[in-house]
Amino acid sequence: MKKVIILSFVLVNTFFAAFSQSEKFTAAMTATLDQMKAAKTSEETAAVAAKFERIADAEKTQWLPYYYAALIKARMAFTATDKDKAADEATALLDKADALSKNNSEIYVVRATICYAHMMVDPMTRWMKYGADAKAQLESAKKADATNPRPVILEANSLKNTPEQFGGGCETAKPIAEKAAKLLADFKPASPLHPVWGKEVVDEILNSCK
Repeated sequence: MKKVIILSFVLVNTFFAAFSQSEKFTAAMTATLDQMKAAKTSEETAAVAAKFERIADAEKTQWLPYYYAALIKARMAFTATDKDKAADEATALLDKADALSKNNSEIYVVRATICYAHMMVDPMTRWMKYGADAKAQLESAKKADATNPRPVILEANSLKNTPEQFGGGCETAKPIAEKAAKLLADFKPASPLHPVWGKEVVDEILNSCK
């Protein structure tokens, strides 16, 4: 009987410790996501990425903080002096997320973003390799989750920024953006911490392609 009581006590303590840790993680992520939305400068944005990375390293089993740190790094790579280096840093973080969540649609989307960042170093010579790689990543993202609007958003944005003579422009981008808008309207994230971004990109495409 004494062993049963001790075991019950241990189990209860373990449950409340795990619950407390989960609450701590949720609170830290929520606060950092709010900071991500509010960040205006590159310094503020970099600080948010570093904070996500610290949360990830502390938790070790959660893919989302590594994902957000990688997403921020991938976006910053487009304006970085050394785009390849910044994109490689994003890849290193994303690999950690991937190790914790295989065949994840959102992770494929960030991989595509990283491909676009590499391509921007020299679009004329790199578009064949990195454009094809990005397309493959977006197709994998769609297969992993057909309800995810973000691969469709990136596809529409890529087409919008591709010259008409190469099959891009508003004529091809607009119907894809309209599809993305519907997916966004119907999308239900797995939790308040999961990705929901993309509306501002879709709105910009649709507004400029009226």
